[in-house]
Amino acid sequence: MESHLVLSTFLLVFLAEFGDKTQLAALSLAASTRRPFAIAAGAIGGLAVGTILAVAVGQALPQVVPAVWIRRGAGALFVLSGALMLFGAG
Repeated sequence: MESHLVLSTFLLVFLAEFGDKTQLAALSLAASTRRPFAIAAGAIGGLAVGTILAVAVGQALPQVVPAVWIRRGAGALFVLSGALMLFGAG
């Protein structure tokens, strides 16, 4: 396994998810129950499944769509979601 790739991916995802809705939901659930390990297991499981699906799609998509268009589409979706949040439509 390539340790530098694992570390860079970990840091990127950690920073991207820091303060995300997932963490806020886990915080809220943990504050309202006395079952922190159940909340952690559910949050970790949900994030793991979502990540596995994203990696699977990321491996399959370049077989159909050129990588440059995938990056452009991801960038456009990022900008669009930011604009929707900024202007209150999301």
